[in-house]
Parts: sequence; C-alpha cells; structure tokens
Amino acid sequence: MSSHTRNQYFAGLGANIISISYGGFVGWASASFLELDSLIGDNGGWIGSMLCVGGFLGTIFFTWFADKFGRKRCLVLHALPGLLGWLIIPFATTPLSLCASRFLGGFSGGGTFSIIPIYTAELSDDKIRGTLGTFLVLFCNFGVLLAFVLGNYLSCRLVAWILLSLPVLFLLVMSFVPESPSYLANKNDLKGAERSLCYFRNVPYKSLETLPQIKLELQSLVDRSSQPVTNLKKPQPSIMDFVEPRARKALIIGIILMAINQFSGCFVMLNYTATIFKQAGSNLPPNESAIVVGVIQLLGSYASTLLVERAGRKVLLIVSALGTSAGLICLGGYMWLDNGNSSSWIPVASFSFIIFIGCWGVITLPFIVVAEIMPPKVRSLGCMLCMLSLWTYSFFLLKFMGFFTQIIGMHGLMFAFSACSFMGAVFIGVFVPETKGKSVEEILNNL
Repeated sequence: MSSHTRNQYFAGLGANIISISYGGFVGWASASFLELDSLIGDNGGWIGSMLCVGGFLGTIFFTWFADKFGRKRCLVLHALPGLLGWLIIPFATTPLSLCASRFLGGFSGGGTFSIIPIYTAELSDDKIRGTLGTFLVLFCNFGVLLAFVLGNYLSCRLVAWILLSLPVLFLLVMSFVPESPSYLANKNDLKGAERSLCYFRNVPYKSLETLPQIKLELQSLVDRSSQPVTNLKKPQPSIMDFVEPRARKALIIGIILMAINQFSGCFVMLNYTATIFKQAGSNLPPNESAIVVGVIQLLGSYASTLLVERAGRKVLLIVSALGTSAGLICLGGYMWLDNGNSSSWIPVASFSFIIFIGCWGVITLPFIVVAEIMPPKVRSLGCMLCMLSLWTYSFFLLKFMGFFTQIIGMHGLMFAFSACSFMGAVFIGVFVPETKGKSVEEILNNL
C-alpha cells in the first residue's frame, strides 16, 4: 500500500465495517435458531426469508437516497436499521419481533450491497479498484464466521449485544471520510470534488497548482457526466436510459451475473451445512461444522482479494464457475450413488471445495463487475436493478429449496446447480468484458 492509496484503503476498510454487521445477521440465524427453537416454532422459514424481503426494499430505498442525497449520507443512514435490528434481539419474545430484526438487518444489507460497491468504485484508482471491491464479501464472510464462533460459545442474545457495536464503530469511522468525487462532480460541486480527490489521492489541497493530474482526473469526472457543467439541474436517470446499447448490455450482464451468483448454489447450500456434514459421518456438532465452513469461506474470499488484480475478474469468474460446477457434480454424484458404503470424506471435501472456489469469483466478483461496467449516469439505477434481481433469486431459492428437493432429490438439485454454473462460465467467457486496471471509458468501449 503506497501513500498515494492509503486514504482509499482507509475508506474502503471503514465502509465495509457495516458488511461485517450484515454477515453477522446471516450467521446469527444458523448459530441461534436451535437455541430459540421453542420461540420460533413453525415460523423458521419466514424468519429466515425476511432478510431477503428487507434486502429487496432496502435496495430500492437506499439507491434512491444515494442519488438524491449522496453516497456518504446514504452509508451513514443505512447503518441505523442494522443497529436497531441488533437492538431488538435481546428483548425479542415473539416470532414477530425476530422477523422485525431480520427485516431490519436485510434492509441495511440492501444498502450495503447496493451502495458500498458504487462508493468504492468511485473513490478508487483503477489499479486497486478490484481489491477494494472484494472487501465487501470478504468482510461479510468474516461477519458470518464471527457470528458462528460467538454463537458456539455465548447465548444468542449476548451475541447480539456484541455485534451491535459494529454499526456504532462504522458510524464513527465514516465521519472521517468525504463524499465520493464522482458524485460531487455529477452534482456540479467541482470544489467539493477537488477536495475529495485530494483526500483520496493523499494530496494536500493547497498543492493543486503543482499537481495537474488532479485537474485532469477532475475533468475526466466532469466529462463522464450526463451533460456539460451548467447551473441547470441534471435530469434524473430513468429506465429509458437503458435504451442506449451500452447501458442495456451492462444491465443484462449484471442481472445474469447475479443469477450465476445465486444459482451456483453456494449461498443456498450454506443453509444445509449441518445436513451435509451429517451425511459425511462427521462427529462435529452443527455449530462447529458451520465454523469450519465459515473459515473456508473466509479463506476463499481472501484468495479472491489477492488474485483479483493479478489474474483479472474474467479469468477468476470462469475458473470459479467451472470449479463450482465440478464440485457440485462430485457432491451430487455422491448423494445419488451413496448406499452407506461410500467414503465419508467425499461430501465434506466436495462441499468445502465448492465454497472455497465459489468465493474466488462467483460469490465475490459480480458486485465489483456490475459497479464497474455500468455507465456513470445510470450506475446507481443499474446496480439497484441488479441487486433487486439478486434478492428475488435468493428469496425464491430459500423459500422453495425444500419443494425442489422433494421433487428431484438433493442430488438432482446439485446437478441442476452444476449445470447453471457451467452455463454461467460459458456466458462469462463470451459476454463479460475484462475490467482489471481499465478506466471507465475503456470498459464502456469494450461493451
């Protein structure tokens, strides 16, 4: 990390503290539902899926808010429902209160996955944009693991009190970072954009006369705006803006990347961790099995952080999709052929490999690529539409997983996920542009 990028890393790390909180909401359910079984009753499905409902609505609200009032204000605001969601849990006495907590956690998560990729893409240099982008899922997976570990040793209500500190810490850190320069330039606040650029490039504002590259970068931001700098109010982006070929292609790619993210099966399979380890003959308790998977997730996400600026987004996505497909075939084949005599290490190894290789690309990188390929004018709206598709896919799979398992069996579902991952790899190879180290103009020209 050079002095030139120090403040960019600080902002990227600080913004993603709230990602740990959202990961905590995801992991808290797995670690705590057994403890709260008498309180939850038959409402576990609804309580679990409320995270997706909140995420869907949070995506709409916070995307509108970020365009209207700015990325930084949106980030500060979206920590509040997460804070309230953790605060409800220690006092929860009914399934409805747990639903409210999960909804608020998901509502905050909608802002996390919609705004943080945009904010980090707009403040970072081309050379480190991918690395900062991987922090989102890396920190989220750390939050999942943190909830697993804490839930294994502490009561679920005490865990909520501990994780409540994360939104508070996030609010403190975000008070030190400015608005993104791209947003300020798009709003014709050129002085504010200059100061923001100087902060993120670690340049004293008074030395602008000797650093013409700051002026050039600012001019580039202005040129990307939807119209020349005037005193007129710029029109708000609308769905009609996607008539433009590059914007339309970016939106289609983004929606399909979100489908690959979900229909690779990685996220849904995490809900069946204990079942798969049990089939493997593992003696580990469910919570300890979840910790093992959490560690694997974190290692895979960290590998993505190390490789994304070396191998590139496209290569990692293809390798990840093909690897996930192969792992799912092995896991599905074991479930189909198992007659009680198979080696018990096969599903454990397959499951671990699927999660690890999935975190290399299909779980981690779609959020980065979507923020990078969207034209600046429609970036917020395009990312919102892609995230809405993600929450819809996630809710559908979580809600109807049991139904599909009854029809085609768990092995059939693994084969279906494998086919989706393979087709995803083909799609990425043909249609998704490489964005590593490229400017916005270069990326758009390749669409």
